[in-house]
Amino acid sequence: MSWKATSVLEEQVRFIEAWRGGREDFARLCQRFGISRKTGYKRVHRFQTEGWEGLGDHSRAPLTHPNRTAPEAEELLIQAKRAHLTWGPRKLVPWLREQYPERALPAPSTAGGILEHAGLVRRRRRGRHAAAWGQPFGAVTAPNDAWCADFKGWFRTRDGQGVDPLTISDASSRYFLVCQGLSEPRFRRVWPVFERAFREYGMPRVIRTDNGPPFASTALGGLSRLSVWWIKLGIVPERIMPGHPE
Repeated sequence: MSWKATSVLEEQVRFIEAWRGGREDFARLCQRFGISRKTGYKRVHRFQTEGWEGLGDHSRAPLTHPNRTAPEAEELLIQAKRAHLTWGPRKLVPWLREQYPERALPAPSTAGGILEHAGLVRRRRRGRHAAAWGQPFGAVTAPNDAWCADFKGWFRTRDGQGVDPLTISDASSRYFLVCQGLSEPRFRRVWPVFERAFREYGMPRVIRTDNGPPFASTALGGLSRLSVWWIKLGIVPERIMPGHPE
């Protein structure tokens, strides 16, 4: 049951004054004020421990949170960030766990919020994407109607060399024309690979790629140096919708 709507504080003051008078049975006193005995005992206990300041509505939010990051862990994270300004939460947290295995540390997402609150990181702006071009795609009925080019993802080999494989396949036959490991997906690395493929297999009518570099850019029309070169050779660059490799 709840207090009357007139004034919660006023009703509770009147209740405590009547209780202190001691002239009325406690159960009947609670009934007169329209509250349960549990609520009445709670109010009396709060008055006895906090005085008149304990009356009125209090916040229902917990005073402590079981998942709150300890201040010591927050300070450790902030100090580590100041020592490694170029590191983000996904690198800082695993490093700290290796250095301090006995310390309870937050998840990288929580660590990011702590560092942002401390003014040590800023949210990244979403990068602009090149728009799809050439859709709906034309029919593919014969070899060299369309080639598909893609980078499969950077990784490090056993000898420590970084490799980003470039694959080129024929959309009609599904034949892999090229699978070349490159050190970086840049025009100066990619251009010789396509030139060798053109000399060996002929010129495709269309080359279909995603919207990332070096195939596309955020320039006018989403054109990059590589796609401009294709157009000069008479090849139409096609780009899939961003985020839809299918």
